[in-house]
Amino acid sequence: MLPSHIFPIDNPFLSYLGVEFVEAGEGAAQLALDLQPHHMNSWQVTHGGVSMTMLDVAMALAGRSLYPQADAAVTVEMKISFLQPAGRTGGRIIAKGKAFHRSTTMCFCDAELWHGEQLVAKAMGTFKYLKHQRAALKIKPA
Repeated sequence: MLPSHIFPIDNPFLSYLGVEFVEAGEGAAQLALDLQPHHMNSWQVTHGGVSMTMLDVAMALAGRSLYPQADAAVTVEMKISFLQPAGRTGGRIIAKGKAFHRSTTMCFCDAELWHGEQLVAKAMGTFKYLKHQRAALKIKPA
């Protein structure tokens, strides 16, 4: 399991969405989200951006679980296939990420998004490990 500081709880966007950390470790990660009205698109199904965010973060955490010394794993590229609507208000979606290859600076991952027993989206992504992120971005700690 990853230390709790690895999950970006202080990320305002993830906090706004209500993303829940379920688990991460040994190249895998899982997140959950209880769907609310602000997660919906004009068709009243989960917005694709919500689905993409869940898959992106699940993959990044899976990658970081293989290299916890990294301050971050940033997305270099991501591909997603939407298979069916991800759910409506009141539903719950689960993102399951897995890292399948790691080099010294990069990680290659895939992820699935589930709504109950339905697979609703799949993604693949490449992530770059960053160290000393605050110094590189000139961000002062709070």
